[in-house]
Amino acid sequence: MKLPKAARLRRRREYLAVQDRGARLYTGDLLILCGGAAPDRPRIGITVSSKVANAVGRNRVKRWVREAFREIQHELPPVDLVVIARAGALVRGLPGARLALGAARDALKRRGATAPQAGH
Repeated sequence: MKLPKAARLRRRREYLAVQDRGARLYTGDLLILCGGAAPDRPRIGITVSSKVANAVGRNRVKRWVREAFREIQHELPPVDLVVIARAGALVRGLPGARLALGAARDALKRRGATAPQAGH
């Protein structure tokens, strides 16, 4: 199932804005960048390099991240997230994506809906 357009980062400049100003949250095989506030709801952008896997594996990782995002999006403040998959993301599967996004949610809640500090 596809995420609605309002829940996705769709333009390169949106990704770059989060990457330039966003705080990094290292969660093992997924790096989550938390950027500025989104207009009215949390939005997500997913990047999976060809170093992670072939096309089938990359698409599988993206599906897992989207599914994990769907499950917790109502618990997130209106913030832009960019998820960058690393090589082990394919091995971790959907449970790994759920853990990573859950950690991002918890970090955002701890900091009062602001982006987490860099390096945490």
